Formats: sequence, structure tokens, C-alpha cells
Amino acid sequence: MRRLLFNIHLYLALTAGIFVIILGLTGAIMAFEPELDHLLHAKLSYVTPQAHRLPLAELGAAVRKAWPDERIAGYQLSSSPDISANVITRLGIVAVNPYTAEILGVRPGGRDFLGYVHQLHLRLNITNKADTGKTIVKWTGVAMTVLLLSGIYLWWPVKRVSITRGTGGRRFWFDLHNAVGIFSLGFLLLLTFTGMMIGFEETTVPMFYRMTGSEVSKAPPTPLPPPGVKPIGPDEAMAIAASALPGAFPFQINIPGPKAAYQIRSRFPEDLTPGGRSRVTLDQYTGKVLYAEGSRTAPGGTRMVIVNRAIHTGDIFGIPSKTLMSLASLMAVMQVITGIAMWWKRTRSKKRAA
Repeated sequence: MRRLLFNIHLYLALTAGIFVIILGLTGAIMAFEPELDHLLHAKLSYVTPQAHRLPLAELGAAVRKAWPDERIAGYQLSSSPDISANVITRLGIVAVNPYTAEILGVRPGGRDFLGYVHQLHLRLNITNKADTGKTIVKWTGVAMTVLLLSGIYLWWPVKRVSITRGTGGRRFWFDLHNAVGIFSLGFLLLLTFTGMMIGFEETTVPMFYRMTGSEVSKAPPTPLPPPGVKPIGPDEAMAIAASALPGAFPFQINIPGPKAAYQIRSRFPEDLTPGGRSRVTLDQYTGKVLYAEGSRTAPGGTRMVIVNRAIHTGDIFGIPSKTLMSLASLMAVMQVITGIAMWWKRTRSKKRAA
């Protein structure tokens, strides 16, 4: 049994190792995606906080003054007072000082470095109808689970947790592989398990709802616009959304077409996920709340999805948990590298002996 598991562990690592390395490196970066985005675009991101933010309408007016032919598609605000606001246009994302309406610059549409990393982690940047990249990623999670569980079995008889001084060659890599593996095991299992829950969401999400006896909540259809009525502005819509979900900060709003509704995303203080997990749909003409779902009161299945994703990304406790998940991702890379180094040293030793 030990020999069989050793061979499974070895050849599975050699087969899936490159994908584990890709997911580990990109995952380590993605744990700090918002922070890195601000650092990479510092001139467009950071502002000096002042007493009061300007209304969204004034930010939009500043953008329209600079580009009269541009249509504004939405706004994004930050809960951090030193981060700029974004005005979404066809031109790109226009960064605006929320206190002065000064235009800081434009980020063109399309994928930047972090966008490339994000898609590499999600689907290996393979985009086709079969979603081949996503399939490879989720089965890499299964392979990683087998590697971790078989690794525990193989480690148990030796129980090595330290690196012997003065050793080199295969023994050094063997000790390092064991030490790194056992100390990072819990985090790697958590990272891999939550990742598989996301990868196999077509199965796991319905399972979450069955486990909690809940159902997916759905927004009702948008009513037809009444004749002769002008839509309310985005500032009024954001105020209504804040009242619909007390305690949540509305940070993103779209500017809908004539027959659509306002879609507003909000975030409670404990929700550290950049995209937020609360949403409000408003009739743009009457201001009526058509739908409101906060992360605190969402159906049980929805809350399980939220928690699972927050654990996987490290967002659940902010910077401390992000750091742990980022390091765990790097430890997965280290396990592949040390394992391949052991195999290479062993192969070379056999060749010399022959």
C-alpha cells in the first residue's frame, strides 16, 4: 500500500505540478489584489481625505465636461477615505478625487497585469465554450487533495519536522519537503477544500441550499417605466439603498438604460470582500426598492457560499487571514518544487549507480 501511494503521489505531482505552481503563485498575488492594484496605480488611487465627499452627480459632471460625448455607465466608491472614486465610461475607468472632482487619470478598458493574474488563476486564461481552463483548475484541486492526503500517509512513519544540519542533496530536499508540508498542512487543506467548493459550484452551491433548507432569492422583474416621469439621480438612489440595508455602505451603482433598474452593491463593515456581498435593486423612476439582500440576512445557502469564498481568498479576517492564505499558496508551490527536486536527485543517483 505504501509503495502504491508513493507512486500515486509522485506521478500525480509530476503531472499536476505545473498547474499547482500556477495556482499557488497567482493565488498568493490575488490575496492582496485590491492593495496591489492601488500600489500599481498609486497616482490614480490615493487622495488626501477632506471633510465631505462631493455628490456623484458632480463627479459625473466633471467627467462629462472633459469628455462631452462619453456616456457614464456607473460609479464606484471606496469605504477608505484616502482612495479615489471611479466613474465608469466606454473610454475606461476614470479616477476622480471624490472631494474636489479633479480627474486623476484614466485606466483604459481591457486586462491589466492583475486582471491577467486573476483570469490565469480562474481558468488559466483559456477562454472557450467548454471552459477548459476552469475544468483543469478544479481537477487540479482534486489532485492537490490526493497529494495532501497521501502525503500525510507517507509522512506518518518518519514524522520528520526539522531539517538536519549539514545535510545536502536529496536528504536536504526530503527534510524541507516534510517540514514545509506538515507545518502548512492545515492551511493547504483549507485552501484546497474551499477552492474545490468554488470549482465544482454547479454541485456544491445547490448542496449548500439543501443543507440549510433555503432557496435562492431572486429579484422580481423590473416594471415598465411610467410615461413622462424622469428617473431619480444616482445620489438619491444610493441614499435609498443605504436605508434599505441599514449599516451597509453602498459603494457601486450602475446607470441603467431606459427600461432597466438601478443595481447597487453594498458592503457591511465585517464584509471585507472587495466586491461586497449585499445588493439592492431600485426602480429608477419611482425609487421603489424592488429587491434587497444583505449578507447578514441572506438565505443560509447564500451565506455558506459567501463564507466559503471569504475563507478561500483570505478576506474573512482581513490582512491577517490574507497573509496566511497567501503564504499557504506559496507553500503549495514550495511542496511541488521540493518534491521535484527529490525526484530529480533520486533519478540522478540511480543513473550514477547504474
